[in-house]
Amino acid sequence: MAFHKLLRCFPLIFIALLSSSALSPAVHAQVLVASAPFPDAPTSLIEAVSPIMIPQANVDSRHKFWDTQNCILFAAAAVSNGADFAVTRANLQSGGRELNPLVRLFGRSSAGLAMNFAGETAFVISLSYFFHKTGHHKLERAVSVVNVGTSAGAVSFGLTHR
Repeated sequence: MAFHKLLRCFPLIFIALLSSSALSPAVHAQVLVASAPFPDAPTSLIEAVSPIMIPQANVDSRHKFWDTQNCILFAAAAVSNGADFAVTRANLQSGGRELNPLVRLFGRSSAGLAMNFAGETAFVISLSYFFHKTGHHKLERAVSVVNVGTSAGAVSFGLTHR
């Protein structure tokens, strides 16, 4: 019923839209106006730019990969992953449940759990080396720090929820 009323009003709506758009100044905005002044000659808006030579930074100039700070960070990552392994293994043997879905795949045996945490430590060192080679030295250190922090959080959670 309402559709039939709309069909009856359609010609009136169409005429109103057509007349309002014909009278609108926005429709006439693209018309070429003959009285507009034209420039005598085109002006260049683009200026010549002299190239700047940026010296190539030596990626290995900041520090060696196996420096003291990285060795300490990797040792801390290995120790925190070892502690995470020990607490997780103890909780699983006493009837606990692994909350991390990735570790849950390997957590059915002690060897699988050890392989998971050893792989995690190897991944941290590999990712740090990748960031070192690409010149991202802050990220290189941050990978180990984040891993130590997450493992410490997992250890503290595991110890408080025995």
